[in-house]
Amino acid sequence: MNMFVKGAAAAALALSLGTAAYAETTEINFGIISTESQQNLKPQWEPFLSAMEKETGLKINAFFASDYAGVIEGMRFNKVQAAWFGNKSAMEAVDRSGGEIFAQTVDVSGNPGYWSLLLAHKDSPLNSLDDVLKCDQSLDFGIGDPNSTSGFLVPTTFIFAKNGIDPKKCFKTVRNANHETNALAVANGQVDVAANNTENLARIEKSKPEAFKNIKVIWKSPLIPADPIVWKSDLDQATKDKLYTFFMSYGRLGTPEEVAEARKVLSGLAWAPFKPSSDAQLYPIRVMAITKDMFKIEADDKYSADEKAAKLKELGAEKAKYEKLMETVPQV
Repeated sequence: MNMFVKGAAAAALALSLGTAAYAETTEINFGIISTESQQNLKPQWEPFLSAMEKETGLKINAFFASDYAGVIEGMRFNKVQAAWFGNKSAMEAVDRSGGEIFAQTVDVSGNPGYWSLLLAHKDSPLNSLDDVLKCDQSLDFGIGDPNSTSGFLVPTTFIFAKNGIDPKKCFKTVRNANHETNALAVANGQVDVAANNTENLARIEKSKPEAFKNIKVIWKSPLIPADPIVWKSDLDQATKDKLYTFFMSYGRLGTPEEVAEARKVLSGLAWAPFKPSSDAQLYPIRVMAITKDMFKIEADDKYSADEKAAKLKELGAEKAKYEKLMETVPQV
């Protein structure tokens, strides 16, 4: 056997062994974005992850990080094989980390999605968006994680970019924090106004009722699609099948007692049983991100009129592409 044949045989053997080893996935790190402290998230998620482990036969490890980027980067470097994301962080995971959406959460109350909010203390003189945007640098503002949909992308698009406002020039201070931290900062008078969302505020109402009494909503966004569940696109098919079967059957199939228990676990996460989804869920989020960029360019004086027109034309075409794609997605 000549050296070329030997080398080819060795390479084929190595490839087949590698493929076989990769196909025999026995363990999954499941990423959980930091909407709240790990101390609060862990007990909410443990029953669900235990059920996933039991039903799939895979060892399921919770993967927490101090910010959303930690889970996105974890997926990029295969430290995370599946994860719960918000739409903005899922978009980053799809674009940068080889992620692929396969399921979508469903609100336990039957809402078609959720909403971004601006919160203020109940005794605050702030009662509307106009009050917040007086921009005299007297207010302390709490914004969300840069990869949060409701905490960052939505307020940045529909409040600041839309009105040509730079938050750093508008407020006395601007700080990034998770949803829970922002809500409690408002309740405790540590910031004047902060971003949050309807799902997290409902959780605050249950877990910290005294703090909730000190909070009022002064702005509500357009509807945001419910959160996606993402896996690594190169995960082997057998493992994808196990995960997909679990997510689609959990809270739906089993004895009446098993279904009731599963729905109780899901309600602890403020969810009903999941539904199928895909990367098409991100089309409206992509439109939102492009819209934000267009607002920023329109308000930016560093571009000449021709440069601005060219950039806006390019972004407008990209936005139109996703708006057209949105029309092709069946409404469930």
